[in-house]
Amino acid sequence: MTAIAVTIAGSDSGGGAGIQADLKTFSALGVYGASVVTALTAQNTRGVQAIHDVPAAFVAAQMDSVFSDLKVGAAKIGMLSQVPVIEAVAAGLDRHRVGQVVLDPVMVATSGDRLLNPDAVSALRRLLFPRAVLVTPNLLEAAALLEQPVSRGEDDMLAQGQALIAQGAQAVLMKGGHGTGDTSVDLLVTPAGTVRLEAPRVATRNTHGTGCTLSSAIAAGLAKGFPLGQAVSEAKDYVTAAIAASERLRVGSGHGPTHHFHAWW
Repeated sequence: MTAIAVTIAGSDSGGGAGIQADLKTFSALGVYGASVVTALTAQNTRGVQAIHDVPAAFVAAQMDSVFSDLKVGAAKIGMLSQVPVIEAVAAGLDRHRVGQVVLDPVMVATSGDRLLNPDAVSALRRLLFPRAVLVTPNLLEAAALLEQPVSRGEDDMLAQGQALIAQGAQAVLMKGGHGTGDTSVDLLVTPAGTVRLEAPRVATRNTHGTGCTLSSAIAAGLAKGFPLGQAVSEAKDYVTAAIAASERLRVGSGHGPTHHFHAWW
């Protein structure tokens, strides 16, 4: 059986993040990728110049088309900027009984541009946290979701991960990429305990799309039947290698993309 994963996210016209990064990640990890586009962005390595939201009814139509035909093993959810789109995605997940869902609560692009309307944050928590097997916020996103200061260390990260579980998340991957130090530490927080994942911090500005890449790599692992812990661990190894190889690319003049196909070229 072919492993299939679906990305439900926004399009990045520059190719470094969003749908484009997700599909590259699925392909690099041996998973067939399909997509549901929730927004179009005019975007490059320097920033987001414009956003055009896809109507909620058309998002629902895309979900019905994909899930009614393909045997989907996992879904990754990224940029959802409007409440009606969040509602449509939640209803579609229920309608098609999608079980393995990774939610990347995309709120701000690497360039600093806001991608999620403030009034959509509560809808994201209420409607999608309970439907996801994993939520993957970075430190800035976790703080915004909880309306708390940004974590300053692992104790804060653990506390915020547990607070997000209290808000309805089944499990949380607190991503430490925005932290400091020689190592990048992520914490996989579940009701049963916490797993610490550590990797060398790569000195590069080519970090565009790292969150999209990590969450889609986790979804790829789940689509292949991996348990959550293995899917997260192997995804972190993949994205770390993709960041380390990013200097081989010469793309744009801002925050460049990771090298999704570093194993081949």
